[in-house]
Amino acid sequence: MNVSIIILAAGASTRMGMPKQLLMIEGKTLIRRVSEMAIETSCHPIVVVLGANKEPIRKEIEKIPLTIIENPKWDDGMSSSIKMGLVGAYMTHKEIDAAIFLTVDMPFVSVELINKMIKKATEEPDNQIVASFYENQVGIPVLFKRSVFNDLLELKGDEGAKKLVMENKDKTSLIDFPEGKFDLDTIDEYWNFVGQINQN
Repeated sequence: MNVSIIILAAGASTRMGMPKQLLMIEGKTLIRRVSEMAIETSCHPIVVVLGANKEPIRKEIEKIPLTIIENPKWDDGMSSSIKMGLVGAYMTHKEIDAAIFLTVDMPFVSVELINKMIKKATEEPDNQIVASFYENQVGIPVLFKRSVFNDLLELKGDEGAKKLVMENKDKTSLIDFPEGKFDLDTIDEYWNFVGQINQN
């Protein structure tokens, strides 16, 4: 199975008050961490969608072998970045069978998790989606097979991957990912997370 990874990194991080893509954890920015993790997987192509604060974020990853796509309509909502990511993946490699969507603010996403998702997608061919499951909800990272790409392209505004998962529960496999609860949306969540790392 040819699987692309699409990293959604175009948002303005309004709740954080600063570009979360550039926050540091253990000496690396969040965007660099997730990008380096992605290229360690078997997935290709790796696509990063940029929008707000694109120039300083681009500098963080420009030497990493991945495809950078700019979303000029990033402020239209998550759906616009999902579409741009799919277009970028298709332009790079037309034979992709599935795409995994990631964000930069989930620090425990790992190569192991990505491999589990691909394995599940292969073992359960009738299901078209593999979603992460944590705190009794589904979410990103999420894998979509090619058969639902058109549905992704029809999303509007701030509609994200979760909407499509909820509409296709009967076609969705789940991967337990309890660490998915760590989602760095605010500066308090960031500092709490950094504090926990330092205690360990």
